[in-house]
Amino acid sequence: MLAPYGCVAMRAVVAVLIFVTAVHAGLWGLLRESQPAPDFRGVLPSVSYAPFDGTGHPDVDNIPTTERIRSDLKTLAPMSKAIRLYSSTGGVELVPPIANEVGLKVTVGAWIDKNLDRNEREMQAAIELSKRNNNVNGIVVGNETIYRGEQKVEDLIKLIQRVKGQVNVPVTTGEIWNIWIEHPELASSVDFIAAHILPYWEGFSDKQAVDQALIIYQKLRDAFPGKRIVIAEFGWPSAGYNLKKAMPGPFEQAVTLRNFVHRAEAVGMEYNIVEAIDQPWKFFEGGVGPYWGILNASREPKFNWTGPVVNKDYWKLATVALLVGFLLSTPIFRLTRPTMMQALLLSAAANGVGAWVATVFAYWTGHYFVWGSAFALTLGLTLLVPLVLIAMARIEEIAAIAFGRGPRRLWKAPEASADMAALPAAAAPSEIKSLAATDAADAPLSPAAEPEPAAAPLPPKVSIHIPAYFEPPEMLKQTLDALARLDYPNFECVVIINNTPDPAFTQPIQDHCRELGERFKFINAEKVQGFKAGALRIAMERTAADAEIIGIIDADYVVTPNWLKDLVPAFDDPRVGLVQAPQEHRDGDRSLMHYIMNGEYAGFFDIGMVQRNEVNGIIVHGTMCLIRRAAMDMAGGWSSDTICEDSDLGLEIMEHGWLTHYTNTRYGFGLLPDTYEAFKKQRHRWAYGGFQIIKKHWRRFMPGASRLTPDQRREFALGWLNWLGAESIGVVVALLNLIWVPIVAFADIAIPDKILTLPIIASFVVTLMHFLVLYRLRVAIKVPQMLGAMIAAMSVQWTVSRAVAQGLITEHLAFARTSKGGLTMMSVEFQAFWEAVIGVLLLVGAAVLLASNAYREIHEIYIFAGVLVLQSLPFLAAVAIAILENSRINSFAFWRNTGIRTAELIGLRPVGLPGAIPARQPVGSELPKDGVR
Repeated sequence: MLAPYGCVAMRAVVAVLIFVTAVHAGLWGLLRESQPAPDFRGVLPSVSYAPFDGTGHPDVDNIPTTERIRSDLKTLAPMSKAIRLYSSTGGVELVPPIANEVGLKVTVGAWIDKNLDRNEREMQAAIELSKRNNNVNGIVVGNETIYRGEQKVEDLIKLIQRVKGQVNVPVTTGEIWNIWIEHPELASSVDFIAAHILPYWEGFSDKQAVDQALIIYQKLRDAFPGKRIVIAEFGWPSAGYNLKKAMPGPFEQAVTLRNFVHRAEAVGMEYNIVEAIDQPWKFFEGGVGPYWGILNASREPKFNWTGPVVNKDYWKLATVALLVGFLLSTPIFRLTRPTMMQALLLSAAANGVGAWVATVFAYWTGHYFVWGSAFALTLGLTLLVPLVLIAMARIEEIAAIAFGRGPRRLWKAPEASADMAALPAAAAPSEIKSLAATDAADAPLSPAAEPEPAAAPLPPKVSIHIPAYFEPPEMLKQTLDALARLDYPNFECVVIINNTPDPAFTQPIQDHCRELGERFKFINAEKVQGFKAGALRIAMERTAADAEIIGIIDADYVVTPNWLKDLVPAFDDPRVGLVQAPQEHRDGDRSLMHYIMNGEYAGFFDIGMVQRNEVNGIIVHGTMCLIRRAAMDMAGGWSSDTICEDSDLGLEIMEHGWLTHYTNTRYGFGLLPDTYEAFKKQRHRWAYGGFQIIKKHWRRFMPGASRLTPDQRREFALGWLNWLGAESIGVVVALLNLIWVPIVAFADIAIPDKILTLPIIASFVVTLMHFLVLYRLRVAIKVPQMLGAMIAAMSVQWTVSRAVAQGLITEHLAFARTSKGGLTMMSVEFQAFWEAVIGVLLLVGAAVLLASNAYREIHEIYIFAGVLVLQSLPFLAAVAIAILENSRINSFAFWRNTGIRTAELIGLRPVGLPGAIPARQPVGSELPKDGVR
């Protein structure tokens, strides 16, 4: 049974979910669109009809059948008195006799272009159809032939006259309205004017369309008094992209056509609606090409001609949104004691995703796709799904930290027991001798010495291993000196320098270990296989037999005296296999670049690790780590099949069921990478090693394959997706969008819809909020350092994605040491070359889109251009840091001097400017007492 508090919390969560679902449903009800429009209960005078089906082009393989034509015309007969055709060959010649069966008049069309042979066939076929079918009421020779520039006016007049001379029905040509006004001679050659008025293509809004059509109709009547005028095409698309103010859509189509028909009937206008049935094969006419029909491709009416205009499928979409939102909200029940605000934010985000899914569903079912666009949409959605999952995971972390309960599993050092407090702090051998001599001198000279009290039991022995490879000797000496000052009586230190033949790196350390005493063992190993893991295996062979705990620190880490005293008590619980302390750095004041790098590292240890610790799912990062020897042996020890041997071993230990603990108290202070190149190489190693770990361990995430709990599996899976997946998918999407730019800009097709671009923007906003909110709540750094840390975090997107790509195609890369200690020569190569190339191309792509859209003003293109700008930011962040590293502004002295000079110039007293975090010197009293940032 649940505890009473648990029942109350569960009821509160259920209430929140019901409330959010109700609000979501209410919003759907509130936003349900219903527009008035004039009723039309009559029969349309004419509609354009093309008997083609599917996406195949009529000139290639889309040949209509008698059955299809007969079925279509039976559907159209109750709706229209006549149909207009655009061709007389390729199967269209079957239409007039079948139309006669159902009582439909037919205006025959002869397609005219630059192909003279085809033109002849079309005209002869049209002439024959008019002679053989008494329901043919006219012939239209050519359709927008002058507008397309495929015939000269005088040549088209000759063709019209040829046809007129052989038939007894009216003959004309179909042209947009201004062509008739510009060429009155064309009007003189035809029996009636067949004018196309399509306000969409002129950029008029749906609210202006009917007025514009009537204005143009009157212009034509004024220009050609006494001439019969037929509006041979009027219509509005039900889907696609806007053109200036013209916005296509199902509501816009229904209201526009009903208004037009009402007003056209009132003035006695002859008109033809384009078109009867959607034509998916017209995808080459831009986004709106397939969507001009009053029936969809399944021959179903798109709207009603009477009553309010509504979306018939609206409540189906609402149901999809609500169901998806509720299902995505159910993981809230697995949370431990969630707060109401936490549940509210998570449920609101889940319902937001539900609304997006419903929009995708509507788009998918309401659009027609050729193979290429279907593939592009499928690929886009496939890449967006993990982005949405990542955004959801980040929102969950925001909710947990901002509105949830505080961390409960963070390890805090227990109060020192009386026995532990009585133990002397570890001292150097010379100090021990001095103390021993003093004690002997002060001892009373009594023949019968008093019995000594029983010695306090020693705590577990710790063997501290320090692998080193070409590390600066002075830096490593600082590390060893700090270990000698540990306030812990029972430890040893094993220093192993591997594959470093230069005695300048080894001899000083060997001598220093001798000075520090027998606790410090020195190993100089040549030809070690397996990189750092191989060296640590050798250290294990030299470890004292009675050592119960293995400590790992990097060669640059200076530890505080209370490290072991505070953390070893965690192993009093026999289930605990590992305790991890955070990394910290003592050289953040070297430069502005190091300052922001230090801030970037802090986020991982103060945010991500603290949250993962709540489910016993931390990532082991080697240095400042204590491991129970028995747990290490059970997990198989250090492995060389990944270059992140520490994270690999930590996961192995968890898979065997051991508990882990994390503390956010700083017990060790290392050095930052010397250069931006070293920073990127370190991140590349971590990402590549992380991908190796995924390939090695994924089978153990299957149910029953290990002792990992569901929460641990979920935390690792989302963690990998959140880090490796987010960066890699971000780069892939950016590159695909870059490839898509010329298609959008110059081919006038396949513009990414909002369902693909807006989620990218939303994901970016969530990522930004995740960084800013969590840093402000959990990481004790100033705002300028936080903003710099954000730039540093973005700057490694390309680096991480390259590592993942290499992980897909390779099994092993050499371990790359992170250069620290100030001995690294800065590379002469620009460290963000490819980032600069991609970032500039993305910005150029955005500029090209904006330039190509100057006339069309398509909203989706503006959004797409904005997405490209956002996607360029991580690449440009890398460029900014690479430039910063080699500039004067990277020096804090520059900023101090600039501040002083500026104050002097304007006559003000110099004021203190924000500077770097003071370098921590973790020795003795210079350390913060609690070791906390």
